[in-house]
Amino acid sequence: QVQLVESGGGLVQPGGSLNLSCTASGRTSSEFVMGWFRQAPGKEREFVAALTRSRSTTYYADSVKGRFTFSRDGAKRTVYLQMNSLKPEDTAVYYCAGRLGVVDDTPPFRNDYWGQGTQVTVSS
Repeated sequence: QVQLVESGGGLVQPGGSLNLSCTASGRTSSEFVMGWFRQAPGKEREFVAALTRSRSTTYYADSVKGRFTFSRDGAKRTVYLQMNSLKPEDTAVYYCAGRLGVVDDTPPFRNDYWGQGTQVTVSS
């Protein structure tokens, strides 16, 4: 079994920054990958960022491209989401998800493991 725990959410003003982290514990392997998703109030969950299958590059939802940066520390089994230039429409619960091979980035997002989520609120 694998557990994912996110942290780093909070309240920030428009234009501000936050850095989310997600750490995996339990039985993971080198093939285990994680990505970021979010769900705003009254909306469907959406993909945010992850590594490509080759793991050589990151890719992002168009809505966050150029503002968010995905990174990982394999030794710590942790992924990060640096969020800059935050907008009110970025307000959501942010989740990390994991599975073997590659993150499923299309609905219904068939990833085997999900964190509990961390709230990000962008408001003045």
